[in-house]
Amino acid sequence: MPGNANGVAAVERAVSLLEAFTERDGSLSLGELSRRTELDKATVLRIARSLAKSSMLLRNEDASWRLGPKLVRLGAIYQSTFRPAAIVEPLLAELSDRTKESAALYVREGDKRVCLFRHDSPQSIRHAARVGDAFPLDRGAPGRVILAFDGDAEPLAAEILARGWHCTRGERDPQIASLAAPVFRDGRKLFGALGLTGPPSRFTGDLVAEHLPILLEGAARLSVAMGGHPEPE
Repeated sequence: MPGNANGVAAVERAVSLLEAFTERDGSLSLGELSRRTELDKATVLRIARSLAKSSMLLRNEDASWRLGPKLVRLGAIYQSTFRPAAIVEPLLAELSDRTKESAALYVREGDKRVCLFRHDSPQSIRHAARVGDAFPLDRGAPGRVILAFDGDAEPLAAEILARGWHCTRGERDPQIASLAAPVFRDGRKLFGALGLTGPPSRFTGDLVAEHLPILLEGAARLSVAMGGHPEPE
């Protein structure tokens, strides 16, 4: 219905206005908001005034705009009700079901990577690991990804950063291959690495090409759920 369509468009425009702000922006002028959202100034002003009524935006004395305190409250509510397991575990089960490989989420603990969540492959031959197991950071794709996106001077860092993922075959164990991508929180802060593992025979070039889009999609979905940006701004 036209009324519903107009309502959705208005919401999308309001969201685009809020998303125009980045961590580097204390405030933005009306013209800059118009440029970033690709909306005319009159539309931006109308939306900004509406958002200001609920304190989602505030207008400065110089007529520029900044994010308002209502967003802080909403963010606090989201953080207090966010339960990682409720999102991560179904996602890992989906990845494992689609790729038929074991899926896991790793985070950094000092000079190790620790398995935070895991879902085993349905196949009889699979990588055996448990939640809480710790592995070296410089062996295996998840560790390499964590090192690269955490700013360490890792030899492969530039290559991994440019590509956005990494694959290893037999690096930590000759019988294990892994494919991993970064997961972000709070913008571009690294949270950990989402990885698939299995025998090297099931991680040939063609199979990696099949698994990679599924893995990247999962990493992006998890990043968004944690308030992260999968792509650089």
